[in-house]
Amino acid sequence: MVRKLFTLLFAFVLVFTLSTPVFTQDQSKPAEGKAATQGRVEGVVTRSNKDNSTLTVRNRDTNVEKTVLYDSSTQWTSQEHHSKTVNNIDASQVKDNDRVICLGAFDKDAVLHATSCSKRLSN
Repeated sequence: MVRKLFTLLFAFVLVFTLSTPVFTQDQSKPAEGKAATQGRVEGVVTRSNKDNSTLTVRNRDTNVEKTVLYDSSTQWTSQEHHSKTVNNIDASQVKDNDRVICLGAFDKDAVLHATSCSKRLSN
């Protein structure tokens, strides 16, 4: 009887100690060496700076402004709402007050490094 109790207690302690590190990991922060988090910025362009290759985009719902950084590898498209037709454009065709959706990766300063930007056209 004592031997069974000791075995049960030992198994419980072993399982508990092995599972504790799993529960204590912080899942909110990316681990060291991991890539930046994927992101999306959607809204209206309030400022564009061609010299610095940046767009400042304001979210219509929250009025929060995000900075989007683009480069020569960023894909630029335009598309009408609910249309399947996608047009290839370049960065010079995106102006202030245009609605855009930009996808890419956020850096530690919350700047989106865009891999693609889509200018949304109204019908």
